Amino acid sequence: MAAVLIPVGVFLFAMAMVVGIYYAVTALPAALASERIDERMREAAGVPQAPAGDASVLKQRIEGPLPLIDRLTAGTTRGLAFGRLIEQAGLHVSVSSVLLASVGLGALGALALGTAAHQTWAVLLGAAFGAAVPVFYLRYRRSARMAKFEEQFPEGLDLMSRAIRAGHAFTTAMSMVADESPDPVGQEFRKSFDEQNFGLPLKDALNNLAERVPLLDVRFFVTAVLIQRETGGNLSEILDNLAHVVRERFKILRQVRVYTAHGRMTGYVLMALPAALGVVLSFINPEHMNLLFREPMGQMMLTGAVVMQVVGYVWIRRVVKIEV
Repeated sequence: MAAVLIPVGVFLFAMAMVVGIYYAVTALPAALASERIDERMREAAGVPQAPAGDASVLKQRIEGPLPLIDRLTAGTTRGLAFGRLIEQAGLHVSVSSVLLASVGLGALGALALGTAAHQTWAVLLGAAFGAAVPVFYLRYRRSARMAKFEEQFPEGLDLMSRAIRAGHAFTTAMSMVADESPDPVGQEFRKSFDEQNFGLPLKDALNNLAERVPLLDVRFFVTAVLIQRETGGNLSEILDNLAHVVRERFKILRQVRVYTAHGRMTGYVLMALPAALGVVLSFINPEHMNLLFREPMGQMMLTGAVVMQVVGYVWIRRVVKIEV
């Protein structure tokens, strides 16, 4: 009876995790966007957000279910880097929340693979894979957000250039980009505008923007603006030229992705083919495949195959990756 209940429990727990992740990916962003819209509407209507005694211009650190861990990691280099990763991914979660999710998914992966293989290495592999899932998700979200920022950035530069050409100050142009541009461009420029509006020097606010958005185009923008403020010049023309360069660079990057599509698809196929073939052979001849899991030599062969697959995939990715 216990042998039946354990897989059922693992299946139900996995289904609950999948439903929760699906809700977090689909419904949570819409709820957060609606909350931001309501907040902006209250600000426009002049409705106070909090009592006067609680008003503060200080950055509020997000605390999760384990505030002690959040406070401990906030003073370490790795904790700050991990918090910056979460911020760049555009998620409003704490470090302790991600660590708690890693522990939970690690335990789930260890239980699932340990139940399936009944081997110590399977438990360790499942725990490592499950614990790494939140980090992989954060890196994926950061990459997607940075790519979206890079695509929207030229439009923000054009808007800023037109505002300056119309006679507005640079900080006013930043506010217009923050209000008119979609996220993540509008969100990042809003942070920079609020920082300098609360007294931080414009140079530091722009340098913080370059740290939050580690893109070459943003560093070009910050360097160009700071040099113009020291030496003078036509800032609107500089921004127009920078927007043109970013667009051309983005166009070339897309052409490169088209030319390297065959190599990337080859990497995906070579990565998925052995696993798919192993699943098919498990249904066709289970006894033949079970030897790989039961015998020590078979386990060594599986480990070597996984290592070589990962090395080959990383090598192919390095070959088809061309910096523009």
